[in-house]
Amino acid sequence: MDAPNRLGVTLKALRQLGPRPLFLYAYHTLALRSGLLRLRLPPREWATVSSRDQRYRLRQDALALPERSRLAATVGEMAQAALAEADEIVAGQVRLFGGSAQQLELVPPQPLEHWTAYRHNQVEGRDIKLLWEPARFGWATKLARAYALSSDERYAQAFWDYTETFLDANPPNQGPNWASAQEVALRLISLLFAYQVFSASRTSTVQRRATLGAALEAHALRIPPTLAYARAQNNNHLLIEAAGLYAAGNALPEHPRAAHWRRLGWRWFNRALGSQIAPDGTYVQHSSNYHRLLLSAALWVAALAKGQGQKLPGRSRRCLAAASNWLLALLDADSGRVPNLGANDGAYLLPLTIAPFHDYRPIIQAAGQTFLGERPLPPGPWDELGLWLNSEGGEVVQIEAAERTVIAGVHSWAYLRAAHFEDRPSHADQLHLDLWWRGLNIALDAGTYLYNGDPPWDNRLAGSQVHNTVTMNGEGQMTRAGRFLWLDWAQARVVERREDGEGKAVSLAAEHDGYRRLGVVHRRAVEVNDDDQWTVTDTLLPAKVASDKVYTARLHWLLPDWPWELDDSTLRVNSPHGWVELAISPPDEMERDAQIQLARAGELLMGKGAISPTCGWYSPTYNHKIPALSFSVEVAGRTPLTLVSRWRFPG
Repeated sequence: MDAPNRLGVTLKALRQLGPRPLFLYAYHTLALRSGLLRLRLPPREWATVSSRDQRYRLRQDALALPERSRLAATVGEMAQAALAEADEIVAGQVRLFGGSAQQLELVPPQPLEHWTAYRHNQVEGRDIKLLWEPARFGWATKLARAYALSSDERYAQAFWDYTETFLDANPPNQGPNWASAQEVALRLISLLFAYQVFSASRTSTVQRRATLGAALEAHALRIPPTLAYARAQNNNHLLIEAAGLYAAGNALPEHPRAAHWRRLGWRWFNRALGSQIAPDGTYVQHSSNYHRLLLSAALWVAALAKGQGQKLPGRSRRCLAAASNWLLALLDADSGRVPNLGANDGAYLLPLTIAPFHDYRPIIQAAGQTFLGERPLPPGPWDELGLWLNSEGGEVVQIEAAERTVIAGVHSWAYLRAAHFEDRPSHADQLHLDLWWRGLNIALDAGTYLYNGDPPWDNRLAGSQVHNTVTMNGEGQMTRAGRFLWLDWAQARVVERREDGEGKAVSLAAEHDGYRRLGVVHRRAVEVNDDDQWTVTDTLLPAKVASDKVYTARLHWLLPDWPWELDDSTLRVNSPHGWVELAISPPDEMERDAQIQLARAGELLMGKGAISPTCGWYSPTYNHKIPALSFSVEVAGRTPLTLVSRWRFPG
């Protein structure tokens, strides 16, 4: 749906989001535009810090580091790959968002303005996230891992050289790298972790330690004045900023504000866990990648707390146990991947593993150890993250079994998206189906690509049209009221479930009400037989009483960019494991007039009609998109209206 006018958006948001987040957001906006935040956080230069100033004395034991012998045994043959990645960074190359190597840039465009001047999402025509990502210092954890494995001083020297370059080019409260308190907190956490490893290096001079302590102070001071914005968002912003404050309080024990930072961070971190994680483990942002970020932040805070003799409250532990189970249920055991659900901005806090960006086994293993009290997976190189973050010895937490919309075949499985939203949706993706077979993601979620690109790449992959679901009359399921804001939330519910003898679902039916405004309810039934053949039945039902109104329904599927054959409404693609067939059957009376389209990378391959430039793309991580096959069938008719998709895999 197109966004309504500004007044309509405001009134509708007030009604649907509630007054508290809007009040907090309004307060933040007023503080920003009035100049109050500039007064509270004035621009300044880095002062010369005395190495004897106890305020900046950094703890060297905030985190219990693993023994080298055990680390080497865990990493095993992957150690050489870890060192090679660190060597790239020493040479000035970094892999942002888990993508290909590129130049490490730590100096933002000059001249610098006060951070409040950076109100837009682009800097000199570039997505601001492309500046922010290297400034998160995730690459520093890669250098730290390599140093811990090798004691090679080149890695420690590179860390200090790059850190000094960054600090020289980004004085406190000046430039885009201070514009977001979450970015500041992410950098603070990475700097503190890296320091814990490099503190034993001869390159870590007393003066450098004091300078880093002063830098962490400036980072911690930046966070509280804009905490209202994080509270208004009530998502990863609040979680990460609270984790950063707690870390700063631990890192600088003799700073006069250390106790305040610890208390403030601890309070808001635990409040965020309680308000952001649903009883079934679903995270408020409805995103696989942000779910990993949540668990990473929780592992970090839990590790720091353990060093302080603290542990997370019982409610927080129960929330995190449920969240760990939720992600475990979506793990593809053959590949280590999970569905590319919701917003994926490439965020990866403390990537302490040689596993690729899309491999979720490290976080699942570490979270299982810490929050479930057991290893969900067999031993492997994915144990490294848990080793760094002291995941062993976690308590067993009893949680209620949650209903999962995962359907299991013999060599295949599927995830049916059927959410009931209590907070803002990430994508308009109700009844999207992710289908997996022998480690291959056959029916894809398109991902994100860019938040802040020029149209159409301004988070447009969040819409219903690119998901594996049905759109009606050319409209999506919800109202897009902004780059990240959906209104008129479509709500879904499971209406039928059938299980096998082991309690695994082999068929599910769910429906959502996103098209009730049009007089239609969309119901999807998914079932699999013993031969891994899948049937997906989409039925468009009258919301109240049948009418003579004619509707246009478009059923869409996104597949990998493999060699293909198309025969009428049957698409065959040649996967690495053989030919996969997808046949879509429209109602008999509509078959002749059905409009079939096959598109790739925004271009029409077969069929007639216009194609959106966002059609036929898959984004595995932020700022990276690759061609995919977009296959759709559109029909027009009266409700009830049924479309059947049949997936067949080779035996």
